[in-house]
Order: sequence, then structure tokens, then C-alpha cells
Amino acid sequence: MWCGAECFKHQAARAGRMNQVDSIVNRAAPSIRTVIRVEGIVQGVGFRPFVYALASRLRLAGYVANDQRGVIIEIEGAPQAAAEFISRLQSDAPVLASIDRVSTSHIAAMGEREFKIVDSRLDGARETLIAPDTAVCADCLREIFDPSDRRYRYPFTNCTNCGPRFTIIRSTPYDRPFTTMAGFAMCAMCAREYHDPADRRFHAQPISCPGCGPRLRLIDGRNLHPFPGQGEGTDRLVRKETKDRAETKDHAGGPIEGTARLLAAGFIVAVKGLGGYHLAAAADKDAAVSALRSRKHREDKPFAVMTPDIAAARRLAFIDWAEERVLNSARRPIVLVRRRADAPIAAAVAPVNRFIGLMLPYTPLHHLLCDALGQPIVLTSGNVSDEPIAYRDDDAMERLGNIADFFLTHDRPIHIRTDDSVVRVLRGREMPIRRSRGYAPAPLAMPVSARRPILSCGAELKNTFCLARGRSAFVSHHIGDLENYRSLRAFTDGIEHFRRLFDLIPELAVHDLHPEYLSTKYVLALRGVESIAVQHHHAHIAACLADNGERGPAVGVAFDGLGYGDDSTMWGGEFLVADLRGFKRVAHFEQVPMPGGSAAIREPWRMALAYLNLLYEGEPPAELDVFKRNRGRWSAVAAAMRTKFNSPITSSAGRLFDAAAAIAGGRDQVNYEGQAAVEFEQMADLSERGAYHAGVTRSDPIRIIGADLIRALADDVRAGTYREIVAARFHNAMVQAIVTVCDIICGEHDVNTVALSGGVFQNAMLLERTARRLQTQGFRVLTHSRVPANDGGIAFGQAVIGAARDQAREDL
Repeated sequence: MWCGAECFKHQAARAGRMNQVDSIVNRAAPSIRTVIRVEGIVQGVGFRPFVYALASRLRLAGYVANDQRGVIIEIEGAPQAAAEFISRLQSDAPVLASIDRVSTSHIAAMGEREFKIVDSRLDGARETLIAPDTAVCADCLREIFDPSDRRYRYPFTNCTNCGPRFTIIRSTPYDRPFTTMAGFAMCAMCAREYHDPADRRFHAQPISCPGCGPRLRLIDGRNLHPFPGQGEGTDRLVRKETKDRAETKDHAGGPIEGTARLLAAGFIVAVKGLGGYHLAAAADKDAAVSALRSRKHREDKPFAVMTPDIAAARRLAFIDWAEERVLNSARRPIVLVRRRADAPIAAAVAPVNRFIGLMLPYTPLHHLLCDALGQPIVLTSGNVSDEPIAYRDDDAMERLGNIADFFLTHDRPIHIRTDDSVVRVLRGREMPIRRSRGYAPAPLAMPVSARRPILSCGAELKNTFCLARGRSAFVSHHIGDLENYRSLRAFTDGIEHFRRLFDLIPELAVHDLHPEYLSTKYVLALRGVESIAVQHHHAHIAACLADNGERGPAVGVAFDGLGYGDDSTMWGGEFLVADLRGFKRVAHFEQVPMPGGSAAIREPWRMALAYLNLLYEGEPPAELDVFKRNRGRWSAVAAAMRTKFNSPITSSAGRLFDAAAAIAGGRDQVNYEGQAAVEFEQMADLSERGAYHAGVTRSDPIRIIGADLIRALADDVRAGTYREIVAARFHNAMVQAIVTVCDIICGEHDVNTVALSGGVFQNAMLLERTARRLQTQGFRVLTHSRVPANDGGIAFGQAVIGAARDQAREDL
């Protein structure tokens, strides 16, 4: 639950301190009046009710209001009471609040006798911060399952401690008229709660109940897809659900119970959540999960699974205390955990994968659905692969009508689409893979101040954008891959929404060096905005530095699939000496061709060909399975590569992993980005300590001979070595190469800090072993914990580089 032991300790400590209040407020002293400005995440988190209660207890007069910068307070009373108020304003603040700054000034006392919450002030530039959506709290959850409570089984229950925020806000300040709840008039009972300072729903903007709030509907999809073997029984169930719908659609429990019956019968249901639609199927039904894969065009990429509680999650996976803490947090991300071999779920949930993405319910609707079904649910983004998640009802019906059999929807609009966040726990702390719901748009502190507003537009894949001002960076929710019109529209709409929310007009725009990225073209088309280009891997390292509150210099190890280099080749296996302003490329993997260009990303056998072609004259050894499988097209592709036709050169570590995976693991074609490398990592025997050896050429820049690793790997494969051993030796060799090169660079450049970034470092085996070895050698090692190591962190890195360069120019 969200409000666990830590929350109760916080409340108990606050209560203990409040016992001292009477001795403070009863001392006679001349009244003073103090103006207090509080900035940070202080709207929509119960901050004004907290201020009201604190001021009343301390017998202070005055008022509190939201405004465009946060919260403005005036207090009048005894000096000691005022000092106590200011102290407790920070120490006892609501759990969901995040205070960045408190400033005070004194004005003449006015002789007021009471404290009030007054209407929001809308004058001035908007600088308030918006809270992320937050999982349902323990108090609301108790009400939902209490038959005597008026919100019993009501799927939109919330209070000031939980519920929707970012996904429903249209503008600031965070008041009901500026949210998608504006169309729901409060009933008398909700209005009493909303206006009662002693109630935890005091000024809870999404407050509602079954009598006045949003309602669920369970409706037929546009197409029905009966599964093999269900036949007439399924038809009867569909007809029964259709017939019963008129009787149940207006009762909060009816649609949920109907959805549970449909899921249990093997149907796919589109479920409208906080930030968009999910596609749901019973996790134990292989036919249903397989059908979902087929309709969604998602052949192999694992599905996320929602379990009713942590006990149910433990039946599916091995979960340590750190993973449990993240699963139970108010952010409720999907957490990648090690799957149990006997997990009672369909094989199609996560094929060829030792891990599973688990999450716990985070809305009342999810809790009620899990309770009604009583078993884990596949809950994946409501989209066709490579498209953004559907969040508007009409769009969802159109795009998901050929996937979902039924729709569990409601009439509370979603203003901004937001996917689920995905994390894994490494080295005892979170490492984001996708930073979105529950995290965005909370600001990230930058180690350098932006002297003017900045927009950074990220990369092409796993896109996020970022707006920055002062020391705050507002990294967007996950947008996705900018490869189609819908994704581009989500990108541009998101930027406009953030600009309105934060009242920020960019004066500096930052983009990637790649001239063909849609994000680059967007920046270059802006008028009246200065633009700068930032090299992809420098942005990775800057993101890692800023993620740790540092400016550099550091040795940055940036390993990923591809990034446009400043020499117009494709980089991806880079060692940089970098700070936030600039970098020098001091080492990289030896460059090889990418036969077929982007086709080599989708078909790893092509990268195997590129490396094997360097090692062997003519055809490679006939006993290599990768050659046998692709013999018919090998010669033609090799000839094109030799003539340099559509074969750009690359130093990519990601493509080196692809080559190794194709030779050792048999993955010739991938169905999602990085699939070959993901499976290759999971193949590795963690107990193996052997390693291949890569030559290192001491030139400027230093070159690592990746072909040496492929030669040794191929020799092992030809000798019949188990592929689990081969995979482990390759990983260990990569670790050794990184440590060797870092040792050389740090000695030459007098730097002792190493920053590890780029999508390749989502590989847990590589990251953990590299960090451990580097630390053993005496290096400080920086890894990611607030933004992803993959391209989802690029926009943050671009923003801090833009701020640092802009500041440097001002200093000249």
C-alpha cells in the first residue's frame, strides 16, 4: 500500500511535535505578519489543507492560496508561533509534496483573527509544478472495499493524497475548473467534504462519488474474435453480456464484474486507465495472450502483468526487498524481476525471457478488477506496435477495435496520454527504462542553471522532450519512436501542452546532430528560437553526469545501437572525456560496415557477416550455423558490402552484440529493438568467469578490435562449447575491454570518474560487472537512477549541455 509504516511514522512524529504547540501559542507577544512563498510540487497534494490545519493549531490568522508559482501564504500572530509554522511547513509537509524553495518577508500586521483558504490567484507567469499521477492511498482503498462506505466499489475514489493529476490537468493552477473533472458538478456530500478543512478531501480537485462522478461502461467492440475451441459456449457468453449490459452499466460493480467474466472466458478487453487504454487478457490463458500478440503485431516482446498484491507477485517471480519497495511505491511502475520457472502464466506472456515485468494495481479500477478476477492480468499499452498509446475514446475505438473484443471505458476525459513507467533495480537502486506515469512531469534538478528557457527535443527512438528553466528540467512522459505521423503528433502536442503548463517559451532549442531525425527537423523549423546541435553520445554522458548532480569531467563510456557522430559516421561504442560543455572522443570500437544499413538492425546475421568477412577470406567456416542458415543470400550481401553499397560504417557496441548473438544464439531477425542482445544476455551462464580477449590499439583515438572477440566466440561455437558459456565469455570480455581502456584513458587524462550510459548498459550483467570491476580498480562509477540510460534520457542530457554552453557564452 502507498501509506505504509513510513507514512504512519511520519504522522506519529507530527502528532508528537504538535503536543508542544500550546506552550508556544499561549505566550503573549506582539503580532507580526509574514508573507511566505512556497515553490515546488505543492498543488494537488493536500498542501493548502495542511497549511490551514497547521495555522489553525498555532492560532495564526491569514490565508493560503494557489497561484501561478506555487502557494502563497500570509500568517499573522505571535513571532514564536510564526517561526514554528515556517519550520513545520517543511518538516511536516504532506508526503506527496516536494518543496524546492521557501521565501519569507514581513509586512505590517492587519489585525486579522482567522485563517482562510482563498481562491487561486491567476496573475503573473506560471511557474507552478505539477504533481505526477499517484497510486490510490490506503485510506481510499479501505473505503472502496467497505460495504458501509458510500464509495464502496467506486472506481474513481481519490483524495488529496492520491489519484490523477498530470493526466487530467489542462492548465494551472491545479484547480477543478482547469482539469477534465470540470464537467462533473459535485453533489452536496462531496461539496461538504471538499470545503471541510478537517476532511482529507479538502480541496481534492478530482473528488467525486457514485452520485456525481464519472461512470464505467462495458461495451461491445467493433469486431468479435472467437478463439479456437470456444465455439458455442463463447457465443452464449457474449449474448448474455450484451443482454445484461443495460441492467449493469450504471452500477459501479457491474461493468467490472462483467469484465472479469469476459477475461476469465478468454476475451481481450480494452481498459481505460489513468493515461490511456490498456489491452487486458487473463495471464494464464495462452490462447488469449497469443491472440493479443497476433492482433497487436507484437511477436515476441514481453507483456507486463498486473497482480492483485505482492503475495501474488511472488508466486510469479523472485522479488527482493528493493524490488518490493519499488513495486509498492506511490509511482507503481512496471518492475522487471526474475521470473519463476513454474510461474502459473501463459508461455506467450514473456517468451524466451527469464524476466517478467510486474506491476501492482494503482487505481481503484485496477484493484476492483484484480479482486473480481482473482488472478494476474496481462496489461499492455493500448496500441498497435510502434504507435502511441490510445487515450481518446473515439481514437481507441477506431485503433483498438480490431484488437479488443470489449471495451471497459468511462466518461472522465484523459487530457494527456501517459504510458506506464518501466524500471529495474540494479545495485540497490532504481534504473529507469521508461520514465513516464508516476514520474513525469516532476522536475529534475540540473547541476547548472539555464539562463534562459530551453527546449530539447531528444532522439528518434524512445523519444522524450525536455523543457528547462533555472535549475529545473521538466522531462516529458514517454513519447515513443518518432517514425510515424501519430508519434510525431504526440510529440508536438506534448511540447505545446508542457509550454502551456509551465508558461515557458523557449529561447534556445537543442537537437541531435542527425539531420534526418524528425526531432531535429522540428527544431530547425522553429522561428525566432536559437538552436544548437548536440552529439548523441555526449548527450548520453551529460545525462548520466546530471543524473548524479555532477558537471564532470569524467570518462564517459557510451554504448548503444547507433548515434550520428561528428565525423558523419555511425557511433555507438564510444569512450569520451567529457563535461557538460564539450567532449573529446578518446577511444572507440573498430569500425565495421553495416550491410544493408538499417536492415542490419532488424537482421543481426548481417552484422555477423560484417565481422566474419573481416576474419576470413571468402566464405566463413561452413560449420557455423549462422552461415548455413543464410548461405543463399550471403554472397550478394557480402559483395554489396565490399563495394560499400548501402553499408555505412559503425563503431556500435550494440551491433557487436548483435553479431555475437547471431553466431552463438541463432537470432537472425529481431521483432523489437535490441531483442538479440536481450536474449543473448539471458542466455549467459552467470557462474562462468572465462573471457575472450580484444586487442587494443594505442592510437589517437584508441581502438578496440571487436573482431578479436568474434573470432574467439566463433572458435568456441565451432568447438561445440555450450552457448551459455559462449555468451558469458563474451560479456566478460566486454567488461575487461571497458576496464582496460578506462585505465589507459584515466591515466592519460588524470580523471578518476567513469560514467556509464547508453542503451547497452540496460544489460544488467554488463552493467553490474563493469561497475564492480571499475570500483575494484579504484574508479568512481556513475550510473543512471533518475532518467533512462537509453535514448529516453537524451533530452535531459541535451538540456544540461545547452544550459552549460549558454552559461559559458555569457561568462565570456
